[in-house]
Amino acid sequence: MKKYGLLLLATVCLSLSSIAQNNTIEMPAEDLRDKIRGGLLGQILGNLNGIPHEMDYIHEPGAVEGYIPELLEGARTDDDTDFEWVYIVEMQARNKLFLSSKEIAELWRERINRRIWCSNQYARQLMDIGLEPPLTGNVLLNPWAEFNISGQFLCETFGLLGPAMPQTASKLGLNYTRVAIDGEPAQTTQLFTTMIATAFVEDDLNVIIDAGLAAIDPKSELVSIIQDIRDWHTAYPDDWKKSRLMLKEKYSQVDGAMRDRNGYELNTASTIAALLYGDGDFALTLQTAFNFGWDCDNTAATAGTIIGASKGYRWMMSQGWQIVDRYKNTTRQNMPEDETITSFADRLIDLAEKVILEQGGERITKGGQTIYRIQREAPQNVAPLFENQNLLGQMKVQYRPYILADIGKEDPKAQARAAYMAICLGLDKDVAKNSPKDWERALASLQNTEQIVQVLFHHSPVPAAKPLQEKALAAGIKKPGEMKHLWE
Repeated sequence: MKKYGLLLLATVCLSLSSIAQNNTIEMPAEDLRDKIRGGLLGQILGNLNGIPHEMDYIHEPGAVEGYIPELLEGARTDDDTDFEWVYIVEMQARNKLFLSSKEIAELWRERINRRIWCSNQYARQLMDIGLEPPLTGNVLLNPWAEFNISGQFLCETFGLLGPAMPQTASKLGLNYTRVAIDGEPAQTTQLFTTMIATAFVEDDLNVIIDAGLAAIDPKSELVSIIQDIRDWHTAYPDDWKKSRLMLKEKYSQVDGAMRDRNGYELNTASTIAALLYGDGDFALTLQTAFNFGWDCDNTAATAGTIIGASKGYRWMMSQGWQIVDRYKNTTRQNMPEDETITSFADRLIDLAEKVILEQGGERITKGGQTIYRIQREAPQNVAPLFENQNLLGQMKVQYRPYILADIGKEDPKAQARAAYMAICLGLDKDVAKNSPKDWERALASLQNTEQIVQVLFHHSPVPAAKPLQEKALAAGIKKPGEMKHLWE
């Protein structure tokens, strides 16, 4: 239902209204194409070449040496790129940069129904009871949302749509990553989309990192995380293993369990470390990301996008790497089956032009050459952090009337939605007192919504989900006896 998708608290203005510009820059269309293609290829290489190392190096670092980028059989869809691919195809088809909450939820129900995990899997189940983004990524409703790295690995493509326009890139990224995350992970969206947007016009990695820092809330934990990595790199410029050890010792949360493997602290830091220790060398950057470990296919993809956009596609293809131009759809329903890496990139180029023009830029011809005149933006935080406790109080007031309305409906989905929202917001006792019979019926509808109960008790992070699980048990929801796999 639309009303459940319109959270008015702590949201970002997502219009493409004019932003104060520092200056206007000119970029040949050929260079824009080259950098977008390079960024996408870098993202795909980091992702797919990183999968063999994903989650393998937790307590100890990896030992990958002599890495050579390659795609011998071409690329295939994977969650690091195919969520964005779904959005990009639809944005292009609708000639629309910001898909609405309703449109995003409809896309997921139609096309994103297999090979999804963690916060995205949880968000997908919430959509089936009528919740829409950004509620599906609300920290009070999705126990993954406060730390999951979807804010990072679903954002890179949107950075490529905003060359030299980091604020716009951040807003685009947030419109889509907040389907499954918020809080600190939303700061990672702004960090990395800004770094990617900046890589179009800067190749100094410290300047790029500084731009990313300017795009996050000064209160964000990312500020100290990035400073630590920079300090350790300065102290141990030739010993990435020492930096990795200090990172693990300071920022591990749960001794290597999923909260660490899939959390923003270790993975954001790994991406920054890979960039610093890689020092502009594409292969070494990705190799370092692999060896830092944790969810390394994602960190390598982000780092690869930044270096790829900086160096460009022509340079990458001149290295002699074996790259087959294919992007095979193995995961997403109702999507093209004949995509290539370059045709995917061409979609991005088409949308990047739309972003440039909507932001006050121009496409001109000069000396027989097509040039984009871009209104360059300064990096800036567009979505500050918020206090969860304040959010809880506001949401109780905002959503109590909707919960009470839904609980009396005959629709089991509406009943389940009402029960779930009431439990998450601590309104269950109040609702039960006001409408005891309707509450019992709603509770039964939630219990019968098997996949919601499954993700809550068997596909949720430890220990982050424990408070919500305890609330559900206290309200009368029974934990399923066995864990079931929800996706192919």
